[in-house]
Amino acid sequence: MNPPWTADLGDGTYRNPVLNADWSDPDVVRVGDDYYLTASSFGRAPGLPLLHSRDLVNWTLVGHALERLEPAADFAVPRHDCGVWAPSLRHHDGRFWIFWGDPDHGIQQVNAPDVRGPWTAPHLVKAGKGLIDACPLWDEETGEAYLVHAWAKSRSGIKNRLTGHRMSPDGRELLDEGKTLVDADTIPGWFTLEGPKLYRRDGHFWIFAPAGGVETGWQGAFRSRDFFGPYDERVVLAQGDTDVNGPHQGGWVSTPQGEDWFLHFQARGPYGRVVHLQPMRWDADGWPVIGDDGVPVAVHRKPRTPAPPDGVPGAPASSDDFPGGRFGRQWQWTANPRPGLTVAHAGDGLRLACVRTAHADDLRTLPHVLVQRLPAETFTVETELTLDGGEPGAKAGLAVLGDAFSWIGLENAADGTARLVHRYAETGAPRERDAAHDRPAPGRRARLRVEVSAGARCRFLADTGDGFRPSGQVFAATPWRWVGALLGLFATAPEGTGPAGTATFTAFRTAAPPERPARAARPA
Repeated sequence: MNPPWTADLGDGTYRNPVLNADWSDPDVVRVGDDYYLTASSFGRAPGLPLLHSRDLVNWTLVGHALERLEPAADFAVPRHDCGVWAPSLRHHDGRFWIFWGDPDHGIQQVNAPDVRGPWTAPHLVKAGKGLIDACPLWDEETGEAYLVHAWAKSRSGIKNRLTGHRMSPDGRELLDEGKTLVDADTIPGWFTLEGPKLYRRDGHFWIFAPAGGVETGWQGAFRSRDFFGPYDERVVLAQGDTDVNGPHQGGWVSTPQGEDWFLHFQARGPYGRVVHLQPMRWDADGWPVIGDDGVPVAVHRKPRTPAPPDGVPGAPASSDDFPGGRFGRQWQWTANPRPGLTVAHAGDGLRLACVRTAHADDLRTLPHVLVQRLPAETFTVETELTLDGGEPGAKAGLAVLGDAFSWIGLENAADGTARLVHRYAETGAPRERDAAHDRPAPGRRARLRVEVSAGARCRFLADTGDGFRPSGQVFAATPWRWVGALLGLFATAPEGTGPAGTATFTAFRTAAPPERPARAARPA
């Protein structure tokens, strides 16, 4: 199946973004000829996605490093903008390491001998409020280990500051109280310094870190001969006359051929934080120059690395046939899952249990919504739904979920028959409302479709046996605070006891929108 977006143009060049979905706060590492990337996953489970590439342009999702969020009790319900913030991915001493800051609990770490696991249980390296954006460094020359992190003012009252520590070589504890490495309040014009990534090059300690705000800022670089400073600074990437606002935090990686590249994100509202790839070089004074002399590139020559194994441009999967009743790696739950959310069966198709809940009229509060990122700026998504069992009020559907949400699907009426329904809730609204009049669903089955156009404007359609028909008004998707809008599948039922039925989703397909015929020109 062709993905809705591919960055590889097939002629030795690529277009940005290389990951046109919400892979927020990316970090990257090379091991041999392979590249690996992780990103923020906030309150969703599993967390810490792991992507693989051979050329920094074509990526596949190979797994997750965090099965459940800890403390588990805190993430039994959705906490959409909490949890895993801005992880750092490194390879040291034959192991992969990921450090991240949970703004409410502190700096945590997991590690594994192979990127596909098994990963260790999360270890709390430093407890505290507002400790975010943690990044380690093992100095191969001296054997010393270090860690740098930023601060979330919402929890700590501190911002615009980077703090450094000496760290034990096993990555399990910090060896001092920490020292301010960079106080951007002392740098004219700099504010909201965050997202540091720590490196060593040519006798210098380097910190790559953005400032100026997620949607309006720039990428900075800092260098010092001593880890604890003082550091000199320079702006190394800014929006310039491009449409790449930000550009915000990311990671530097070198190829076996000696080229340098930088991956960073761009905040795009309901689409989340999409990932760009920039060429990078070093000037005569030893400072990095990213992009086209400091501004982002739109199209560029690909890195000189081996081609993808099959030679076919690709992107992380978004379609899913649910083979054997199992869902693909691209799916996450909106909170730590509990047993019984899915129902095992021998055939294809995802079978969700209709979970009884008192909050069935607000998808934003439900922990059992299965979600994935919007896979492109414009695309269509289609699935078929069958609602099994006649429990009145049981319902299931396909949703576009954010601070506002809309969904279309099936609901059991009081007489046990299934009806096609379309509901939505505005930002701040406590419960959903009808987006269209319901109608009968013969055979308790419907095909559901959402057509997403520029600006994340979503047109909902359904086919209950007489062809696809539009339903309701166009819905403008919205993000949560830090998270882009999500595609979701769910099944729920009113409070009560005993099984409430199941919902089966088959052939979940995303695709580029069909070509629309051009309008004929008006006569002069």
